[in-house]
Amino acid sequence: MAARARRLELKARRLVDGRALGAYDSVFRGHGIEFSEVRAYQSGDAFSSIDWKVTARMGRPYVKRFVEERELTVLLVIDVSPSFDFGTRRRLKRELAYEVAGVLALAAARNNDRVGLLLFTDRVEHFVPPLRGRGRVLSLLYELLRFRPQGRGTDLAAALDAATRYLKVRSLLFVISDFLGERAEQALRGAAARHDVVAIEIHDPAEFDLPRSGLLEVRNPETGAREVADLADPRTRRRLREMAADQREETRRGIRRSGVDQIELRTDSSYGAELAAFFGARARARRR
Repeated sequence: MAARARRLELKARRLVDGRALGAYDSVFRGHGIEFSEVRAYQSGDAFSSIDWKVTARMGRPYVKRFVEERELTVLLVIDVSPSFDFGTRRRLKRELAYEVAGVLALAAARNNDRVGLLLFTDRVEHFVPPLRGRGRVLSLLYELLRFRPQGRGTDLAAALDAATRYLKVRSLLFVISDFLGERAEQALRGAAARHDVVAIEIHDPAEFDLPRSGLLEVRNPETGAREVADLADPRTRRRLREMAADQREETRRGIRRSGVDQIELRTDSSYGAELAAFFGARARARRR
């Protein structure tokens, strides 16, 4: 398990060492300001920044200077429900989620941010409080790989409610899930009122376009419900494809309505370009 964690960390390190996440520092910053220093008044300083106590003591005007807090608390909120044990292309959805988590954790750790972990199914399965320090990313990846969830369903609202209780300061939440069967809008909106939230949706192409393979027993991994579908029948494939497309579009609309940022990733493609595009777009939005 430790060897797998090290390989995953090495893969994340190669991506972070490249240019894909170069905008992390400019995109995600601390929330608030902190005192920096008191210095002599200079032409152009705001009158409201004068420190009157120091001014009276020194006999000439002095001002207080503040700087934006750089330090962040980052929490990776990861769906570990059974629907993540699916993948028909390069990797399982779970494998992709863990790779992305490693990249985000490493980018945060390199900026001296505190990083923590919350794993959920239909309950909060595991929580690792945000901390900083050398070896932090490797320990989080080890926790991810060794953990075996007990729940069978998905409850995003419970996970985000717990995250808000655990976190005492405004934080950055990366929510990694497939959002299948979830009404995510209200849960995400509630979390976004307290934190900076980024929803990362992970899916596999076969979830929306089943192959022409004859009779197939389909089982919902979270409810256990089974159904036999004739995938050789064009009408059946079209019905299932339309249902999946409708569900996916409703998920997208719900996430957009919640007001949080969104990244969509697929198991059959590289995620570095998508992350870089997101960071670049958000950096440009901050400059406007």
